Amino acid sequence: MTPGEALRLLGAYVDGELDPLKTLELEAHLAENPEARAACERLRGLSAAIRAKADYHAAPASLAARLAASVPPVPERPRRLALPRWLPLASAFACVAALAFVAATLLVRPGEDDRLAAELLDAHVRATLAGRAFDVASSDQHTVKPWLSARLPFSPPVADLSAHGFELTGGRLDYVGGRRVAVLAYKRRQHLIDVFVWPGEARPGLNLSRDGFNIERFASNGMSFWLVSDLNRNELGDLAKLLAERAAL
Repeated sequence: MTPGEALRLLGAYVDGELDPLKTLELEAHLAENPEARAACERLRGLSAAIRAKADYHAAPASLAARLAASVPPVPERPRRLALPRWLPLASAFACVAALAFVAATLLVRPGEDDRLAAELLDAHVRATLAGRAFDVASSDQHTVKPWLSARLPFSPPVADLSAHGFELTGGRLDYVGGRRVAVLAYKRRQHLIDVFVWPGEARPGLNLSRDGFNIERFASNGMSFWLVSDLNRNELGDLAKLLAERAAL
């Protein structure tokens, strides 16, 4: 991918509008090109600032009045005809069928947690394939935390858990669920672990398995944590408990 093409794609990338193939190509380019990565971060910051601080101007009442005046009046309804006796019963059956369809659709439609888990798993796999496990490489929590805090509107908790067998390797920024998030990169033997962190309310814990990967969720001290890795569930759960304990301090 040429530098010019990468710059043209940055806007669509930040807005989450690139297809998976172009996303992988661009992230591989960003991992090798500090100038392009810096431009991407500037664009992300600008996007976040616009969403957070841009003024909202409501349409004036006069516009609503003009639009209403431009709509033709509703014609007078014709006199109602006598309905067959069986028609109300048929309507009732139709309503029941419609409600059953809506209920079935809601049951099979993935919920918010499922959609977010799928998005986080995609982000983890993209970063792994692109060799971009971190933007700042350090095992020192006092290096990773300030780097992330300077680029986000919140300060994520970062813990050194090497004494427990979980090595902090660095941190990076990502964009999931319509928000910029911190990603803490840990390593357990040969297994890479992404810990996605952002401000969030307390919610029940969650654990899922998808395509050979395990996903854990918990909340602590005003922060939401999502762990994604191919590490086995027991050890990933151990890391979640350790992070929860440190975040609560």
